[in-house]
Amino acid sequence: MRGIQIKEYVKGPQDLVVSDLPDPTPAKDQYLIAIHASATNFFDLLQIRGKYQHQPPLPWVSGSEFAGVVLRTPSANSNPKFKVGDKVFGASQGGYATKVAAKEEGLRPVPRGWSFFEAAGLFVTAPTSYGALVTRAGVKEGDVVLVHAAAGGVGLAAVQIAKAFGATVIATAGTKHKLDVAKSFGADHGINYNDKDWPQQVKKLTPNGRGVDIVYDPVGLIDLSTKCIRWNGRLLVIGFAAGNIEKLALNKVLLKNISIVGLHWGAYTINEPEMIGPVWDGIFKLIDEGKFRGTVFTDKEFVGLESVGEALQSLGSRGTWGKVVVKVPQGNESKL
Repeated sequence: MRGIQIKEYVKGPQDLVVSDLPDPTPAKDQYLIAIHASATNFFDLLQIRGKYQHQPPLPWVSGSEFAGVVLRTPSANSNPKFKVGDKVFGASQGGYATKVAAKEEGLRPVPRGWSFFEAAGLFVTAPTSYGALVTRAGVKEGDVVLVHAAAGGVGLAAVQIAKAFGATVIATAGTKHKLDVAKSFGADHGINYNDKDWPQQVKKLTPNGRGVDIVYDPVGLIDLSTKCIRWNGRLLVIGFAAGNIEKLALNKVLLKNISIVGLHWGAYTINEPEMIGPVWDGIFKLIDEGKFRGTVFTDKEFVGLESVGEALQSLGSRGTWGKVVVKVPQGNESKL
């Protein structure tokens, strides 16, 4: 196969090199997958520099999310969920390659009518947003939901999920283009969070200026969001893309009777695995109903593993929207 192997940590994605490598040797509980599309993630940027919380022993193949075709089923499983030839998406270490080994719990069937390109970026974003809004915050019809960084991967997923449950969505982003993208995915209103008075703008869009019911925040804007949340509101802490971990004066939580709710989707496999199935069932239901579509960045095309470095640089510059996905041709591996 061909892949991007990390033999030593690099300064950045511009230093990534594609090379010929041995095919993965799946463990007894792993499938062998031919990758047709690989999705980029911010944690990939950290991992190739040796700065992520989970670092495999060197050398290792970078990347995680992918979509492709099953080549081999687990030898230890006489009744595997997927058979040879099935189209799947998922996540496993080694996504920036033409082949990858993956466990069954890290795979899902490509939705009917979806391409590999669309499905490759679904595994992380969709359950994060569904788990936060539905499982943790109980979003319902009539709610007003504020989605920060609404044009990002999890943001566009959150916009669609909130709308599917009957909420009004106020989107924030840093540019007009990104706000337009958020609206194209269903957001009712768009506000630039570079405006100093954005909390006041948000509040004016809610019934009688009461404030929003739910704040979905993958950025690090919880403190300022307390200015536009209503009594009994829920603040969802998804991440800190802005780079700083916030500190909050808890009197604000007391005075507005609000809840601060965290969502660490990756930890559900350890702490609450029984919730993973219902979350995915809910996501596939929305897909089948036409209420959720792929959130792949389409302003520029990235084709071949050689373009992974450029794709990651684009992701890191924050000039993209949605999920940045690289198409991985399988026909002639030597000419990717």
